[in-house]
Amino acid sequence: MGSLDGRVAFITGVARGQGRSHAVRLAADGADIIGVDICSDIASNGYPMATPAELEETVALVEAQGAKMLGSVADVRDFSAVKGALDAGVEHFGRLDIVCANAGIATMSFRELTDAEDLEMWTDVLDVNLVGTFHTAKAAIPHLIAGGRGGSMVFTSSTAGLRGFGGMQGGGLGYAASKHGIVGLMRALANALAPHNIRVNTVHPTAVNTMMAVNPAMTEFLEHYPDGGPHLQNPMPVDLLEPEDISAAVAYLVSDAARYVTGVTFPVDAGFCNKL
Repeated sequence: MGSLDGRVAFITGVARGQGRSHAVRLAADGADIIGVDICSDIASNGYPMATPAELEETVALVEAQGAKMLGSVADVRDFSAVKGALDAGVEHFGRLDIVCANAGIATMSFRELTDAEDLEMWTDVLDVNLVGTFHTAKAAIPHLIAGGRGGSMVFTSSTAGLRGFGGMQGGGLGYAASKHGIVGLMRALANALAPHNIRVNTVHPTAVNTMMAVNPAMTEFLEHYPDGGPHLQNPMPVDLLEPEDISAAVAYLVSDAARYVTGVTFPVDAGFCNKL
């Protein structure tokens, strides 16, 4: 028997990267999955987003674990789309127990930007990362409360949600601001939802081996970061974590082993936050 047998998890940004990894790990632990992804590009973002084919591949990987998955295309910036996909999933599976607000972008750039480009990056990052997390929570909370079984929500923040870095441009500053904002949202909801036995935590990865971290725009940004970028290196001898490393933390936080863990900022960062 798995630790999550009979439970249902809702995961955003599920088509690839950390979201896919979370879906596969929670499915391996026994959970069925409701998942959404935008599956289209965002103009200001410096790297391609996931595709419908990648979403279908995630569904196949979840089903290979013996679980079921209902995957939908939805943009977390659109509350109606998120709510519609989640409502359909809860109707299909009959319950909701776990929420992973994972969808996010990092529009880092080092090239000179126009004011319009800079503001577009700022707005898009805030809308996906922070507003999208709020939309996810807002859509999920009524289902969790109605279930009467408690539940767990994990919001994906970042080491940039605990430390002050991001450069001077709208994309990097928006990333830091959004990831800090997710912590405030988590802390407020952890208090508000505690009487319902619904736990809320954040996970804070250092750089992870996904498209967000491994793309030309991000590489250029890191190469030109002030002081040459050594402050962005991990103390432990690892450059990039794997998505599965973050999924292991998520699996713990949503499990009964963490039944009294709430309001926590949980770094999975190879010592990064302790160093800065």
